[in-house]
Amino acid sequence: MEVDRVETQNEQKHKQVHLFYCVESEELARKVAANSNLITLQSINWRNFDDGFPNLFINNAEALRGQHVAFLASFSSPGVIFEQLSVIYALPRLFVASFTLVLPFFPTGSFERMEEEGDVATAFTMARILSNIPISRGGPTSLVIYDIHALQERFYFGDHVLPLFVTGIPLLMQRLHQFPKPDKIVVAFPDDGAWKRFHKLLDHFPMVVCAKVREGDKRIVRIKEGNPAGCHVVIVDDLVQSGGTLIECQKVLAAHGAAKVSAYVTHGVFPKRSWERFTHKNNGTENAFAYFWITDSCPHTVKAIANKPPFEVLSLAGSIADALQI
Repeated sequence: MEVDRVETQNEQKHKQVHLFYCVESEELARKVAANSNLITLQSINWRNFDDGFPNLFINNAEALRGQHVAFLASFSSPGVIFEQLSVIYALPRLFVASFTLVLPFFPTGSFERMEEEGDVATAFTMARILSNIPISRGGPTSLVIYDIHALQERFYFGDHVLPLFVTGIPLLMQRLHQFPKPDKIVVAFPDDGAWKRFHKLLDHFPMVVCAKVREGDKRIVRIKEGNPAGCHVVIVDDLVQSGGTLIECQKVLAAHGAAKVSAYVTHGVFPKRSWERFTHKNNGTENAFAYFWITDSCPHTVKAIANKPPFEVLSLAGSIADALQI
């Protein structure tokens, strides 16, 4: 009897979650479901009227009553946000037991402050939009975001959502532990902001901190502290756009004797196919980065860089499956 009671209690600790997803996140959603038998994929009919506005239908809506529901979103461009918000606002109203929104990449996170009067902090705008998600029967929406650009952005959200900020750094640590022990690894940060954000998660590695200094009209990357000589140096940051800063950091680290240089970012945004700057060329003369790790938080990038060295994708699927049980 006691054993049966313990097993029942353990089962009650776990939630059966019905996971919906946007079109571009389907591959990641399937990986999430494959990581747990507690997650069931559900579907939405993503259609448009002739005028281009969304014509959406949530399948099996009545069966969701009293169930735990989640939605895996990807706000990769302004054009896809409205249709996803329409579903996000509808799901909690279906008498669900709880609602979780998983938004791996918070796209306006780097626009979180004003430098002069007239600047628009669109991170605050996005947070306000998400703060108006209706409350479900279980209470406020749980909002899962990976490596948001600035931690203080949690205070941009209202009381209708509970932001859960998660990091992809454990995925990087698992990958680094696969290297042979003689391969001495040093972690480098491109600026003080990245160091403040991540150094406590990586404090068992030697570290190098870079900084941009002004020389005349130019801003040049310099090593502020640490020694990369003879080491495999891994540059760590939350996201990459054009990649210019990473390239400059690589040059400085190589000039100071780094045996090889790799990079990790949680979010490989890479607008205008800027990832092409990092791909290995056939002759090998321009292969500046040994490895470039990203997660699958930006689905379009994952498809674009598939089977293109030095890129490797570290999937968030297992981490998302765990987050859905919180």
